[in-house]
Amino acid sequence: MSSLAGAFHVVEYDALVFRRIWRGTIMGTFLSPLFFLAAMGLGLGAFVNRGSGGIGGVPYLDFLAPGLLATSTMQTAAGECMYPLLGKLMWDRTYDAILATPVRVSDLILGEVTWVTLRVLMVSVIFFAMMIVFGVVHSPLTLLVIPAAVLSGLAFATPIMAFTATRRDDSGFANIFRFVIMPLFLLGGAFFPLAKLPLALQGIALLTPLAHGVALCRSLVLGNVTTGDAALHVLVMFVYVVGGFFVARALLIRRLAK
Repeated sequence: MSSLAGAFHVVEYDALVFRRIWRGTIMGTFLSPLFFLAAMGLGLGAFVNRGSGGIGGVPYLDFLAPGLLATSTMQTAAGECMYPLLGKLMWDRTYDAILATPVRVSDLILGEVTWVTLRVLMVSVIFFAMMIVFGVVHSPLTLLVIPAAVLSGLAFATPIMAFTATRRDDSGFANIFRFVIMPLFLLGGAFFPLAKLPLALQGIALLTPLAHGVALCRSLVLGNVTTGDAALHVLVMFVYVVGGFFVARALLIRRLAK
């Protein structure tokens, strides 16, 4: 069996499972971003716009929406690469069953990364549709924010996948959410400019993919993107994606290849 065929079967399996459980993802995929856009973008945004004319002359909703898009893909990717992945490794032994077929470990990893990409793409498209409803989208070129958001999510997916490949239980996942996902959600530039943070925290934020994902998505939505800045943001996120993929691949091959 070719690598692409094997990866396709892994994606097919994940899609069949998702078809049974998709209703449980409505809150995180649709309702939670909707509530944030309405409460923060319209509710809090009315006070921000009235008091200071927005953020740098930009209405707060327009400033906030692309940042929330990037954080949504981060959270979706993290969720897909923690408990579901460990369940297939440890509790359900799904991977053992898959590897009893002609599917190889490398096919399995490629399929899982492809599935996470599709999930993040799904979230990005839904969120973009909500941005249109809220009147944030002003140009067809804003569609480029979708691949930017997908790249931002994948920059978290593959490193977390590598972390999960080392786990024998779920004890480390709470710390990922507590010390990585939640601080970045609040301090990664989605809700206010990074320049408002102390210099030390700005430096830490810029070492993470979320700050670059937020900046790229925001510049695409606001129409002030520059080639140099965009290239830097894409490069940082790409390094995380590729580095995480190869580390995860090596760890999973060592763990699953018997």
